[in-house]
Amino acid sequence: MRIQQKRRASVLTSLLLAATVLSGVTAPTASAAPDPVAVTVDARAGMATVPATALGVNHAIWDQNLGTAETSDLLRDAGVQMMRYPGGSYADIYHWKDHTAPGGYVAPGTDFDTFMAAVRRVGAQPMIIANYGTGTPAEAADWVRYANVTKRYGARYWTIGNENYGNGHYGSAWEADDHPDKSATQYARLVVEYADAMKAVDPSIKVGAVLTMPGNWPDGITAGSDPGPWNQTVLSIAGPKIDFVDVHWYPGGSAADSLARTNHLPDATYLLRQQLTRYAGPNADRIGISFTELNVDAGRNTQPAALFLADAYSALLANGIFTAHWWNVHNGIGAVSQVAGQTDYNDFGMLSSGTCSEDGSVCEPPLNTPFAPYHGLAMMKLFAKTGDQFVRAGTDEPLVTAHAVRRGNGDLALLLLNKDPDNAHPVTIDYAGFTPSAVAPTVSTLTNGATGIATSQNGSATSRTLPAYSLTTLVLRPADATAGRPSAPGRPTVSGVTDRAATISWPAATPGRSPIAKYEVYRQNGGVSEQLGETPTTSFTVGNLVPGSRYTVNVLARDTAGRVSWASPPLTFATGSPTTSSCTVRFTAANDWGNGYIGGVEIVNNGTGPVDGWTLAWTWPTGWQQVSSGWGATWEQVGTAVRVTPTDDNRQIAAGGSVSAGFVGAYSGPNVPPAAFTLNGTVCATG
Repeated sequence: MRIQQKRRASVLTSLLLAATVLSGVTAPTASAAPDPVAVTVDARAGMATVPATALGVNHAIWDQNLGTAETSDLLRDAGVQMMRYPGGSYADIYHWKDHTAPGGYVAPGTDFDTFMAAVRRVGAQPMIIANYGTGTPAEAADWVRYANVTKRYGARYWTIGNENYGNGHYGSAWEADDHPDKSATQYARLVVEYADAMKAVDPSIKVGAVLTMPGNWPDGITAGSDPGPWNQTVLSIAGPKIDFVDVHWYPGGSAADSLARTNHLPDATYLLRQQLTRYAGPNADRIGISFTELNVDAGRNTQPAALFLADAYSALLANGIFTAHWWNVHNGIGAVSQVAGQTDYNDFGMLSSGTCSEDGSVCEPPLNTPFAPYHGLAMMKLFAKTGDQFVRAGTDEPLVTAHAVRRGNGDLALLLLNKDPDNAHPVTIDYAGFTPSAVAPTVSTLTNGATGIATSQNGSATSRTLPAYSLTTLVLRPADATAGRPSAPGRPTVSGVTDRAATISWPAATPGRSPIAKYEVYRQNGGVSEQLGETPTTSFTVGNLVPGSRYTVNVLARDTAGRVSWASPPLTFATGSPTTSSCTVRFTAANDWGNGYIGGVEIVNNGTGPVDGWTLAWTWPTGWQQVSSGWGATWEQVGTAVRVTPTDDNRQIAAGGSVSAGFVGAYSGPNVPPAAFTLNGTVCATG
């Protein structure tokens, strides 16, 4: 069965990750009550708005329960908004016209019309995978015609293939691909053909191409005659023709590892957007990002999966992806174990298949019994509703994670995750840009081993205790009336970015009951915003920025009565290096093998006199990047700070001259390149 190939693919990805990742968070042993965790929520730091396609799941043609009313009703009750079909790697062997998948198992009652009936019963939208591996553009176009012209289903989202980088081009092969040329270049060329053929039938559809997750195999690897790695090659050729990109992520490792690696997601989405901007051609910001497969290796049916789902979905949605999908609805029993005191069936499904082990010694609960990730998805339904705006939240404890959204009626919802399997954690919560009322919040809690979410109205908005291995959502009413405030300013843009300054502009807000007095510009800085300035106009130049740094800013409108708007959509930009300097640094990365590369630095002396003795320094943007070894200089790394000093034979750099040194770089997450370098304390130009 093809599902076993999907499992092998996931295991392969996990092993590749596990071989290189930094160690995960280790839960502390039980001891005296810990100090309260400080949680900060900043309603001024607006992030992405929750789309109507946010909460997704995968449906597969080998699942005989795909079209049952019971399954659909459970998915509807959990808040599912998008459903993917026909299921992972099966997509590249599936022929929709005769409902066959040569080499795989197709269950009865799983044809496309049955799937669409289930989608409609759930109240969701479909995400359909066109067969790239053994199909043709004409077959895909016929599917669009049947779906949207003949049947008038209005199926909007279509992806070309599934994990097609796993076709053997990089060595590992699990994805079917009958094309003689299995390169990224050929995939991209055919994506163009698919998109043209499919949009000729229905120009309103959105077509997506498969990319790989930054920092995960085979990201960074160039194979064959491709001009660059998979993502670069696909975007350079197919970018102008696609409407979104599709990414999968199985973080691998232990439960603690998976729960810690959700902190990779902001940088991963940032790098994806950088790749889109760099390679996908004009108007690349129109291209959306979907994450249509997510799951863990440990605790798939128990609390780690519920925690991971809620944390990953929240982080991805806050950073602007338009849908996140769990793999998958039903799957079947695997190797059974105990995880945090609960039986885990190692089943990729969020609902029980009711299957037993091969020897019959262990059986799952009855069919459609919800597993923990189902309850995690149901918690997301309570927490983040369509139209809510994510706002920045943070904590000072790695085992406690916070996410927050602000609602159109002025309410604020806060999701708190305690990833510690052994200890409860008291928390104190501080709010900026929002004052909670004295009314007790509505509290929804999912504890380890619970068969559902418990909801009540209790406690305080500013402190409580989170049970071990738990998810808690608080819904808070505002203390002050929100009617009459200005609308949020429009999405900001940036221009004139230098190493130390940038000009931010935005569409004006609409006044409420009083005229707008001014606009306030804030930088997101952890859980507390830093005000960069204010102006009565719709443009502001920010100075005193740090070279080579990433900034995310929001604009708020304040009226003459003191009412403050919601935050604008976020703007993220990065400062560069000086255009002129007494030094230039050229940073290179070559021969990337997926978790490391051969790096180099060339230091050029632009001055009129020699440099006698030097120290080159930079800071890695993340905590999972490092210099493993080096040559041509003395290399030192402390935390994220790198310091490079000369050897006896290259301590002097002549005027107009240069010296070079090399290193082996390693990374275990998104490999964000450094953007600023100093030589003897002077910020250098980069070349």
